[in-house]
Amino acid sequence: MNGSNKTKYRILHTEWSDGWGGQERRIISEMAGMAERGHHMVLATRPQCQIVKRAEQIGVPVVFVPMRGAFDLASTFALARYLRRESIQVVNTHSGIDSWIGALAAKIARTPVLVRTRHLNLPLRRNWLNFVHYLPDRLVSCGEVMRTHLVEGCGFPSEQICNIPTGIDFPKFLPSATRERVRQGLGVVESTFLVLMVGIIRSVKRYEIALKAFASFLELFPNAHLMIVGDGPVREEMESLAKNLGISKSVTFAGYRENVPDLMASSDAFLLTSKSEGVPQVVTQALGLGLPVVATAVGGVPELIEHEKTGLLVPAEDPEAVKDALVRLAKDPVKAKQMGAEGKIRAHARFSLNAMLNTTEHLLVELVGSKERTRDES
Repeated sequence: MNGSNKTKYRILHTEWSDGWGGQERRIISEMAGMAERGHHMVLATRPQCQIVKRAEQIGVPVVFVPMRGAFDLASTFALARYLRRESIQVVNTHSGIDSWIGALAAKIARTPVLVRTRHLNLPLRRNWLNFVHYLPDRLVSCGEVMRTHLVEGCGFPSEQICNIPTGIDFPKFLPSATRERVRQGLGVVESTFLVLMVGIIRSVKRYEIALKAFASFLELFPNAHLMIVGDGPVREEMESLAKNLGISKSVTFAGYRENVPDLMASSDAFLLTSKSEGVPQVVTQALGLGLPVVATAVGGVPELIEHEKTGLLVPAEDPEAVKDALVRLAKDPVKAKQMGAEGKIRAHARFSLNAMLNTTEHLLVELVGSKERTRDES
């Protein structure tokens, strides 16, 4: 599990978001992995954020910073004092507000290295009103399409962007129960074609596309079932839509679940219908367990799925295409199983936690070493 780097760093991550999704999961897995390799990790966040509990569970110390807004000077100077006092060598920011506070605090404290990890495939404009974007020594993208967008679409110098795909700890992301036992617990018989979705139920995920597609799919496979795992701001709206479509009995809104590996291993297909994505961890997880995937070809998803070989890609906002892809998997279980097996091989080879941590360590060696050489020469 350990990388080859023998230099250990004092690293602080900042996070403003109070949600619990792919971004926060990556932060926690990176901090846990780097801590296992001997680095001193700290999280700076707001007291009410869900990531606090996860950081405490992995033994990472948490420093609370209010982060009331991008120009919260009290939070900025408080964090700067902490960085100086604790001799932090690397600050890694993540969301919008904490990237302002963390970046300014790092510069005030003269922290050697500032990194910003970009999780969303959305514009990040370089102009003097957003001068904070000029401050990081490196921007880390979570996928190659995001890196290309930052360079070609947002004007960042290519040498400032480093792509480090999100890695999954596959040896630990395993089912704890058999497919038969999980299905028994869910009340789903073996002959049911079970489709799984996992994620925050919010508008960008376009669950309405999935529900409309599944309504059509049920006309051909009336014994099928759709399980939606997660919670979010549009859950009630989606539950109402399922009722209006007349498919409520065939759709389960399961809420937040910890046993996602069990649910994936007991399903026949994984579905993602987002209109915008970075590089979704949940797709990588599904692929890593050999689950056939149908996903919209947005953001970094095509980096994960090789169409027709390791899964099926469909256009965004197209319920008919989603339905057709699910029909293909249901009608040809041999091909579906083959795609699942190929997807598992690809995911384990390219998107492991170990690969992510190795690349991260190499980046820090480069950046910290460069700053130390510059300091020695001055």
